[in-house]
Amino acid sequence: MTRFFSRASVVALVLLAAGAASAGPARYDLPEDTARLKPGPGAEVAEAHCLSCHSPDYIAMQPAKKGHDFWAAEVNKMIKVYGAPIEEADAKAITDYLTATY
Repeated sequence: MTRFFSRASVVALVLLAAGAASAGPARYDLPEDTARLKPGPGAEVAEAHCLSCHSPDYIAMQPAKKGHDFWAAEVNKMIKVYGAPIEEADAKAITDYLTATY
C-alpha cells in the first residue's frame, strides 16, 4: 500500500510534533503589587476575599469617596457576576471597610 504525503503535509506534521514536544504549562512572572490595602477595621476580611482574585490596585484605582451604595454594588457584583464565594456577613464587613477607607 502506497501513501502519499504532500510537502505541506510533512511540514505541518513536523511543526505539530515540534509544538507538542514543547507543550507544557505556561509560566508567567507577575509584577509586584504597587498598592496595599489601607489599614482599618475589616481590612483582614477584604484581604482574605478580594485579593484572592485581584490586585489591591483594582480597589485603589476606583473613584475616591463614592460611598456605601457604590461599594455595596461592587461587592455584590463580585458575588453575583464573578461568583466570589463571600458570605453575607463578610460582604457587609468588606463594604463597610471599603466605604470607610476608600
